[in-house]
Amino acid sequence: MKVLVVGQGGREHAIVWALSKSPSVKALYCAPGNAGIAALAECVPIQVNQFEELSRFAVDNRIDLVVIGPDDPLADGIVDYMEERGLAVFGPRKNAAEIEGSKVFMKHLLKKYKIPTAAYETFDNYEDAHAYLMKQGVPIVIKADGLAAGKGVTVAHTMEEAEEALSRIMKDKVFGASGNRVVIEEFMQGQEMSILSFVDGETVRPMVPAQDHKPVFDNDQGPNTGGMGTYSPVPHIPESVVQKAIDTIIIPTAKALVAEGRPFRGVLFAGLMITPDGTPKTVEFNARFGDPETQVVLPRLKTDLLDIFLATVNGRLDQLDIEWSDEAAVCVIAASEGYPGSYPKGLPIDGLDQAKDKALIFHAGTAMKDGRFVTNGGRVLGVVGLGSDIAQAREQAYSAMDLIRFEGKHYRTDIAKKALR
Repeated sequence: MKVLVVGQGGREHAIVWALSKSPSVKALYCAPGNAGIAALAECVPIQVNQFEELSRFAVDNRIDLVVIGPDDPLADGIVDYMEERGLAVFGPRKNAAEIEGSKVFMKHLLKKYKIPTAAYETFDNYEDAHAYLMKQGVPIVIKADGLAAGKGVTVAHTMEEAEEALSRIMKDKVFGASGNRVVIEEFMQGQEMSILSFVDGETVRPMVPAQDHKPVFDNDQGPNTGGMGTYSPVPHIPESVVQKAIDTIIIPTAKALVAEGRPFRGVLFAGLMITPDGTPKTVEFNARFGDPETQVVLPRLKTDLLDIFLATVNGRLDQLDIEWSDEAAVCVIAASEGYPGSYPKGLPIDGLDQAKDKALIFHAGTAMKDGRFVTNGGRVLGVVGLGSDIAQAREQAYSAMDLIRFEGKHYRTDIAKKALR
């Protein structure tokens, strides 16, 4: 089969890597891809928002399956657009992808179907939102309604932080139209956990759980990012709690979307908070593979990823058994200096060949210049160590990270430490 993956980050590199192992994949393309992906797939210089050009390429090259990686094109209806042109596409249609595209929609859906989540209110004007904020006090969570590249959420511990976040979203419009509405919700304490699931209508096939690290600095300090590292499994969260999250949150949400006339087909990503009493609550839903969760989940997948994609697209997911390895995976992100703010590009990267002997290297923000890899994004590389347990996987990831060099390289040194306590 011929497969086209749409996207250019570490998530897409991991998807391409997993698909490249399938004996059924005869040709693999990625649009636009990156310098690392180019070793496994033919990179096509078409951007993720160029629906017409992507569709034309897929039709002209007789692509059998298109896989959509990022959130923006899903929210903008790329699946609907391509399906109308006779293409088979892995990913949710626009009306189902709204579960990520609008936090207001998501919260209202959860409330309507009594699915556990934080208490909240929504606002479309600054004055009312500010008045509510002053009444509620801190700590509190401020969220832009729409997509914001993983940076639209502020967990405010002081009123100054909360007011600044609200002003940046609603007054300064730092996230554009995504900040026309906000969700202000209660601060939840506990352990965060991510569960990605393959979903085909009411059929839910959960993947192995993972835990992300959003803040840019060690000990969860500094501003939120798209994710600075992940690990899987999450040994300190009991299996009974994982199952409870699946039974009380993920399956009911899939059923709620069907009931609303928005059946979901693709990857439904539940961001969860496990409260101190062991109750799972919903933090957020995403309508696609997580980044960098994908980089630790897919290396543990034993079943052919293409078979799963096809079963989902063809409404046969209920007929497929999916197997996972007991191996542990730890991903540490190598970021550019300044990320998640402004950062330089074009800096030479050294040591990748040596690092590949110790870990999987998934490229996120890289390019090729004069025959060598250079930085081309905020998150540059995902370094994934594998092992029999978290400690061994962590050792592999960090020993590989030590071999990689580029000016201003920044990474957290505490990824997966919570699992070792």
